[in-house]
Amino acid sequence: MTALVYAWSALGGDPARLSRLTTVPREGVLTARLPVRELARACVGACGLAAAELAARRTGLPEAPDVRVDDGAVAAAFHSERLLRIDGRAPVSFAPLSRFWRTADGWVRTHANYPHHRARLLGALGLPGDAPAERVAGRLAGCSALEVEEAVARAGGLAVALRTPEQWRAHAQAAEVAARPLAERERLDAAPPRVFPALGPGALGPGAAVLPAAGLRVLDLTRVLAGPVATRTLALLGADVLRLDAPWLPELPDQHADTGFGKRSATLDLGTGRDVFDDLLSTADVVVTAYRPGALDRYGLSPEALSARRPGLVVAQVSAWGAYGPWRERRGFDSLVQAATGIAVTEGTAGEPGALPAQALDHGTGYLLAAAVLRALTEQSYDGGSRLVRLALARTAHWLTSGIRPGPAEDIRPGPAGQEPYPGPDAWLAETGGALGRLRYARPAVSFTGGPADWARPPVPWGSDPARWAADPVTPG
Repeated sequence: MTALVYAWSALGGDPARLSRLTTVPREGVLTARLPVRELARACVGACGLAAAELAARRTGLPEAPDVRVDDGAVAAAFHSERLLRIDGRAPVSFAPLSRFWRTADGWVRTHANYPHHRARLLGALGLPGDAPAERVAGRLAGCSALEVEEAVARAGGLAVALRTPEQWRAHAQAAEVAARPLAERERLDAAPPRVFPALGPGALGPGAAVLPAAGLRVLDLTRVLAGPVATRTLALLGADVLRLDAPWLPELPDQHADTGFGKRSATLDLGTGRDVFDDLLSTADVVVTAYRPGALDRYGLSPEALSARRPGLVVAQVSAWGAYGPWRERRGFDSLVQAATGIAVTEGTAGEPGALPAQALDHGTGYLLAAAVLRALTEQSYDGGSRLVRLALARTAHWLTSGIRPGPAEDIRPGPAGQEPYPGPDAWLAETGGALGRLRYARPAVSFTGGPADWARPPVPWGSDPARWAADPVTPG
């Protein structure tokens, strides 16, 4: 089974729609030992198919529009956080303590981009908050990788031991991950079929593009990177996306800028602002979360609680390790999942750990999550029911390492031109001005006939919008 067929099937898509998709293959794109290009194509392609399907459903077209996947656009999108420029300045990707470190018996990968994660890492190592990298290296050199992994996890920090693919397959979490589908999809209740808002002038973007998510409201409770990629995609397709963050947990500015296109950004204390949240939820169509499984339950934000208060809701969740197994409550990021699952060993050289050419687990899972939301909305239009969709970076990693056949022509039917050269990312970059300055950014990779070519608005400063929807609800058609 090819990657696109597998992904589309995991989302419950109609196999007949696969014939509506073509690709522009390009040499030298997302080159790696593992089939990263095939994964990226499949994730973006599945998202495009889901968007075109919903567009056809809402406009009454007899057939879904054609979908086009260009390797160049996909590669640029998967590198979006690296290609971003703000007034000519390159983004800051990783903090000094976010890296691989040698230990007494191997390697450990840490993540300390956020100040609170840095503090927890140093506290677990018994080091002061201002300890330089040299002291961290000295401390870790005398420890075993697994000891560091456990100690940092107990402190609420982020560190994983480097594992080979064989070592990961022997781990209990790996067995739990492998036993789950790529996209978990559940129906939570018997809510009546969804009646979509009418696709009137407000559903038309630049050039009268059809916006399949127009009139829909999305509460975005996510952090870097997979969740924000998903909600950025829903914003591209016309949804009113409101990002909500705790006032005391500011997002990393560059990451927020990269994933903030098309969205608004507000802060809200879920402990004291419950009335505000409930008011937002009362007219929301989708809630997307990217916190550890169960972390938001104490605020009454479990999928079951949300759907009980707002029947017909789509709840979408993404996590690092999955909502199951011994690591279900652990924090994680793309780089850590690569280290734990054997990817860093596979992509390494001469005994040194390596990495994928992009944060492909984050980006790929983000597009799959957006696709799962779009498919859930389509299914609701004829079958009703509140819906829950779940994805995990570790499950995407399992697919990449064991379920994708490499090869440029296996995944997606090539277009008439066949293989084309890759001139670099510039052809898929654009510039715009806004409150954050002059931005250079990667244009959207999701493309279908009649669909939007770009986001309707640039990103805004973190927390600069009020915690309310952009406009009154659109009248259902």
